[in-house]
Amino acid sequence: MESGVVMSNKLTFQENLDSLEKIVERLESGETTLEESLELYKQGMMFLKECNSKIDKVEKEIEVVQNEN
Repeated sequence: MESGVVMSNKLTFQENLDSLEKIVERLESGETTLEESLELYKQGMMFLKECNSKIDKVEKEIEVVQNEN
């Protein structure tokens, strides 16, 4: 199944978010089969996990900077 999105943990936060938004649009369109929807859901969860990981990393860096001052 071709979802039209690229899977990579090397993508920027914005690229991951854009890919996640594309998946949500496809799922909301109602034009995917059950099997395609499941695969898109799995991919979306991976993009979400990567976004959350990047946010956590930035939050920790902010804490370090704040504690230095």
